[in-house]
Amino acid sequence: MSRARVKPAPASHQRTIVWQSVSLLLDYPDEELPARIALVRSALRELPSALGGSIRDSVERLEATPPAELQAQYVETFDTRRRCNLFLTYFAHGDTRKRGVALLRFKQVYMRAGFTLDDAELPDHLCVVLEFAATIDGELGRGLMLDHRAGLELLRLSLRDMDSPWAGLVAAVTATLPPLRGDERDAVSRLAAEGPPEEEVGLAPFANPGFSPAASGGTTLLPTPTFPGART
Repeated sequence: MSRARVKPAPASHQRTIVWQSVSLLLDYPDEELPARIALVRSALRELPSALGGSIRDSVERLEATPPAELQAQYVETFDTRRRCNLFLTYFAHGDTRKRGVALLRFKQVYMRAGFTLDDAELPDHLCVVLEFAATIDGELGRGLMLDHRAGLELLRLSLRDMDSPWAGLVAAVTATLPPLRGDERDAVSRLAAEGPPEEEVGLAPFANPGFSPAASGGTTLLPTPTFPGART
């Protein structure tokens, strides 16, 4: 009788390399991208092909695209397509009032690890979450990804279907997470069919990605406001 093979979970240091590498490459492709690519290429030597292969494919495509064209493509992909949003809470809540509570919880999770964030970007940006997971607290960062797994999977599928040069990066991130459960697959299907909720509201008070030490005592964490099928 044959049995399905279960892929072994990546080692902790391998997950860290993936998260840090994708955080560097999924950011806006400015003039520092070549230096970031050089760092990633060096780190990828420590990854098996199952994890590093898709990142290498993305690196090759990023390097082969002229900078101006790559920047325009980045904006068109991530700033104009709702299903390619890099802000994790957007998939669960869109621009609704509930998203403000979700963003606050992200900031509280960071504070729990002893860090506060500056006002440069929202705390649920995937690059910020990956940087946090890679350099500050892997379990807390991984938990944030699992809490918003359906959105992360929809992002992966959307980039794959577009044949985006960034598709391999998100695929590498999802490869570091456990296989989808049945209820999680259902949540992805619902999200793909319905899209994020719509209700325009202001979100100005919530921001970040720079990390700086801060005392975290006395913080009361909010419950996770997310969609059905998320980690409990």
